[in-house]
Amino acid sequence: MRSALTALWGIIWKDLLLEVRSKELVLPLLVFVLALVVLFSFAFEARPALVPLVAPGVLWSALTFLGTLGFVRLFSLEREQGGLEGLLTCPVPRSLIYAGKLLAGVLFLVGVEVVLLPIFSALFNLPFLLPRLWLATFLATLGFCAVGVVFSAMAVHTRAREVLLPVLFFPVALPAIIAGLATTSAILKNEPETAGRWLSLTLAFDILYLVVGGALFDYILGE
Repeated sequence: MRSALTALWGIIWKDLLLEVRSKELVLPLLVFVLALVVLFSFAFEARPALVPLVAPGVLWSALTFLGTLGFVRLFSLEREQGGLEGLLTCPVPRSLIYAGKLLAGVLFLVGVEVVLLPIFSALFNLPFLLPRLWLATFLATLGFCAVGVVFSAMAVHTRAREVLLPVLFFPVALPAIIAGLATTSAILKNEPETAGRWLSLTLAFDILYLVVGGALFDYILGE
């Protein structure tokens, strides 16, 4: 158990360290996503009547775009530098590699969301501390990443992976994205019962994606 946790942390730390050192993805995308949220907030003037209708779409459009580009790089850097073969020869179960990549992707997106959500709340005149909003965002991000890691590993060996990944990824991840968007909308409309139902559905999608993703990952890497 201790060696498995050490290997898991090593995979997570490696991916996060690569992104922090390269700065090729984090800063440009964060600036772009913040600019997107600011532009939409001014376009719709953040009127109270429009916030529950517009804000969830703005938030999840930004997060979906950011996550998709992040998944493209999840395995591509290792493939370009020959690290993928080394990763596959590590004496650890491939399900552990899946867990490490998944947690690295989740931490990356959560880190961006920690910066994005306060600015999003301020621009759309929303209270910053909405526990259900943070929980809904995290759960939808988890399901989003569970699918993204699998399809990123699948598309890494193709030439047009930047185009192929969204085409394969979005139809499967769409239920988690819709559930996250609907939960956010219900929270902003102050409909706790509806938000609770969508939150439960989001959690169910997360469990399904994690189980299926973990089971398929070994086969995908073997191919």
